Parts: sequence; structure tokens; C-alpha cells
Amino acid sequence: MPLYCVMDVKNNAPIIIAGPCSVESEEQLSAVCGALAAMPQVRAIRCGVWKPRSKPGGFEGLGEAALAIADSVRQRHPHLPPLCCEVATPAHVELCLRHGISLFWIGARTTTNPFMVEELTQALRGTHAAMMVKNPLSPDVRLWAGAIERFQNTLPPAGQGGLPCVAAIHRGFVQYGESNYRNSPLWEVPIELHRLMPEVPLLCDPSHIAGRSPLVAPLAQQALDLHFDGLMIEVHHHPAEAMTDASQQLSPAEFRSLVEGLVMRRATGSVHELDICRKEIDDIDHQLLVLLARRMRLSGDIATIKSQHNMAIYQPERWEAVLQQLREQAATLQLDPSFIESLYGKIHAESIRTQETVIDPTDRSTSR
Repeated sequence: MPLYCVMDVKNNAPIIIAGPCSVESEEQLSAVCGALAAMPQVRAIRCGVWKPRSKPGGFEGLGEAALAIADSVRQRHPHLPPLCCEVATPAHVELCLRHGISLFWIGARTTTNPFMVEELTQALRGTHAAMMVKNPLSPDVRLWAGAIERFQNTLPPAGQGGLPCVAAIHRGFVQYGESNYRNSPLWEVPIELHRLMPEVPLLCDPSHIAGRSPLVAPLAQQALDLHFDGLMIEVHHHPAEAMTDASQQLSPAEFRSLVEGLVMRRATGSVHELDICRKEIDDIDHQLLVLLARRMRLSGDIATIKSQHNMAIYQPERWEAVLQQLREQAATLQLDPSFIESLYGKIHAESIRTQETVIDPTDRSTSR
């Protein structure tokens, strides 16, 4: 398969990349590759070579020895789709290219470092490589898009029809506290990236979002339902024995079941009943905007009154009382109180900004 075909999103089939979190042995990689090679849906096989660990002492990959294993496995399975791996330094790129690997991704930690991203682009200049960019650790769309743009400037579209050589991978975002997921999906972030950069294929890594294998399949389907272009999924021939990410890797049989169970739904189309609902939503959205504009005008009036009476803009007790009332009303209306709290947090922040523009700067010493 030519490398550029990995990124082809025009055939209405998802881009599927699968393979072990990290290369551990020739026996392991050969077993996984043999199973995946029998699945025509798989367009590339991931194989972790260098594994960034948060703490020292853990398994950090086999390095160049893993690339030698990959060479041997490809000789054993001559019809394998392209192999791909994570790179974080120009030296990684050079070693991979030397071993015939030219499909890469950068991890969340690397994406956050524009200096390292720029060094990687220089290492790739003049090659026929392709790069996939995972989202940064924090939900910063501009940082994610910036890393993608750097690679776009280096790796122009190639192949038949100018297929893209740069893609994005959504692997979730770091979160604090207990959660059902290893990383928070925050689907609105990749959706916004896709809106800003529709030419960039968008893949989902449900393995790293899930953190637990039973959650991988439903997350994969959810991603496709949200119009993602493909998936990157971790597969190990004996997941329980994996040296990294054991809890989230699927066996080849589990992976095959996941792929065969995926449902591709139409992204567009017109249905009369749907059009009626959408028209009503459009009308409601207009009413919401009218009410928000009215609310901000009242915020301006409040700012004037506060200024006349030397009152602080932000009054914590009043805001806490409003939040409590909103939570109770949300529960009564069968709305998620946490969603309403988040929504009104943004409205409150804009209200404060509006009040600050009304009050004379010399009066802001009382604001908090």
C-alpha cells in the first residue's frame, strides 16, 4: 500500500491503525502483525519504539532494537501495511527512516513543545514521510493547530489527488481526580479543530481515552458518530502480559470484533422530520442570543450602579447564590447541573468583562 493511501478519507471507510503500545519481542510483534495483516480494514500498524514514561524505572521501549525487530517481522510478513511509530527527536526520525519507516506520530508531550516540533519538521524536510499529531495535554486548540501547521508547511500534500500527509489524533486530555476514563474526551475540542482545519484527517485514539479495554469499542463508535475519519487502537496478542498500557489493549480477536461491529452512519442528508427539528433549534438559538444580548445590557446597567455606590464588580456571595439556584432549577428541568454550571460560568465571566468596560479604570481598585 502506498504511504499516501493511509490518509485517504474519500472512500467512505475509516482510517484504521492498530498495533501494540510498544514492541516487546519479535514473537509479540510477529503475532500481532500476522493477525492484523489478515484484516483489510487495517491501513497501518503502530509499533511503539520509544515510550515516554512519567517516572523513571518503567519500560521505555527497546529503541533501535525494536526497529530491527520490525525489519525482521516485515520480512516474515511481506504484505504488511506500513508500520508507524512515535518520534520525539530528530534522531528518532533518522533511525526510523533508516529502517524504512516513514509514517510517524508525535505524542501529547511533544505537541506542547513548539521548539521540538520545529526540530522535527527540519528532520523531515525533503522526505516523503507522513505525520500524525496527537492533541496536547491541555485542551488548547490553537496549540494543537499550530503544531499541525508546522508539519503542513514541511510535508505538502502528496500522492494521487494531493492526499494529505498530516493528520490529527485525539487521545483525550489530562484531568484531575477520579473519572470513568483515563483521559477526558472533551469532544468539543477535536470537533472545533476539525471545523478550523477540515482538510486535516481527524483520528481518535480510544485506547488512551478509555484506559480500560471494555470502554474502547463504545468510544470508537462514538468517534465515528462524531464524523471522525478514523481510529488508532492498541492491540496485543496477550494484553494482560503487556509491558505498557496492559489494561487498555485489545486482543486480536477483540479488535476484530470491534471493527466488524462498527457502524458507519451518514454524515449528511435531508430528512423531513430532522429538518423540522433543526428549524426549531435554529429559532431557539436566535431567541437565546437575543436574551443573552439583553442580559449583557443589564450587566452594563449594573456596572453603572455599582460604580456610583463604590461596589466591587465581583460579589462572591451573590454568585454562589445564583449558582445554587441554577443547579436546583437544572435538576427540576432534567438538565445536567454540572453542564449548566459550566455554561453560566462562561456567561458570568463575560458579564464581568462587560462590567469592567463600563466602569472607569480608576474605579477598578475595588474589583476582584
